[in-house]
Amino acid sequence: MHTSMLRLLRASSALCFAVAMSMPAWASGTDAHLRDTLAQLAERAKPGTLGVTVVDMETHERTRINADRGYPMMSVFKAPVAAAVLAEVDAGKIALDQEVTIGRKDVVGGSAVPSIGAHFAGGQMRFTVERLLVAAVSESDNTAVDALIRLLGGPAVVTRYLRDHGIDGMRVDLSEGDVSHIFDDTANGQTIPENETEAALAVRRQRGYQAFMVDVRNTTTPDAAADFLEKLWRGKLLSAASTQRLLRLMYDQTVPNRLRAGLPPGVRFADKCGTSYTLDGQTAAFNDIGIVTWPDGHTVIVAAFLTGSRADAKTRNALFADIARAIGSGNDRK
Repeated sequence: MHTSMLRLLRASSALCFAVAMSMPAWASGTDAHLRDTLAQLAERAKPGTLGVTVVDMETHERTRINADRGYPMMSVFKAPVAAAVLAEVDAGKIALDQEVTIGRKDVVGGSAVPSIGAHFAGGQMRFTVERLLVAAVSESDNTAVDALIRLLGGPAVVTRYLRDHGIDGMRVDLSEGDVSHIFDDTANGQTIPENETEAALAVRRQRGYQAFMVDVRNTTTPDAAADFLEKLWRGKLLSAASTQRLLRLMYDQTVPNRLRAGLPPGVRFADKCGTSYTLDGQTAAFNDIGIVTWPDGHTVIVAAFLTGSRADAKTRNALFADIARAIGSGNDRK
C-alpha cells in the first residue's frame, strides 16, 4: 500500500476516533450507560414508580424506563392545552387579543407563582387569550388553563387535536377544577357536609386521593409526552410563529426548578412541570417534561414522571436533578 494511502487511512481513523469520543455513548447508538443509570434511579424511586423517556433529536436514539404505562399529568397537561389553543389561533378561529370573561365561580386555586387566581378581584374579570396562555404555561395557573379549555369547547378537543397529530398515549379528559373534585371526593355530585369533623375530612380526602391514583383520565405515557415535545420542536404541531410562542412560554417556566437543577450551565430548557399535593406521605404526581438545547444546537427531549412516591420534596427534587445530570453528562460537548 502506498505511504500516502496509509497516512490517509490513519488520519481518517484518528478523526473517527475523535468524533466518537466527543459523542455521548448513548447518542452514538449505544445507550446502555444512560439506560442503566435511569434503571438505578427508578430503583431509588421505589415504592414510587419512575418513568422516563429520553430522545436525542440528532440520532433519534430513544432511551426508556417504565415508559409505556400511563402517569397522571397534573399541570403537564397545560402544554398540550396551549398547543390546541394556538392551533385554533393558526386557523383564525381564536385571536390572541380576544378577551375571555372569568367569573368568581370559575376561579380554581393553585399556581406555581401568584397569578390570575391569586389576584382575582370582584365578581368577574376579563383577560386576553395571550395573557391566559402566559398564566397557564409559564405561571401554571389553574384558573387560566380552565378558561382556555372552556374556550376550546372542552377537554375532548385537546385529545382530538393530539390524535389528529399522531400522538397516542396522552389524553386530556378533565379540567383542573374536575381534578380538584376527584381529590375532594366530590366528583360525582357529592357535597362536603357542613360541620365535617376532622376525622371525616381525613377519610374523605383519603378516598378522593385513592380514586385519583387509579383514574386513567388526564394521563400520559412518557413516550407520548416525548412524542408531543418532538413534534412541537420539529414544527409539526403549529405554525412557526405559534411554535416559537409556546416554546418561549415553556422557557419562561423556571419554577419549580426540577430537571433544570441538574442541567449544566449554558443550556436552554423549555419545560412544563406537574405536581399533585401530598397526602399521608404519598405524592400522586411529580413530573417534568422538556426540551434541552446545548450551545452547539444539540437537542435532547426528556419526559420524566414519578407517581406514588413516598419520598419527601427534597429527595424527589434530587432524583429529578440526577436524571438531568445523567443526560447532561453525556451531552455537554467540549
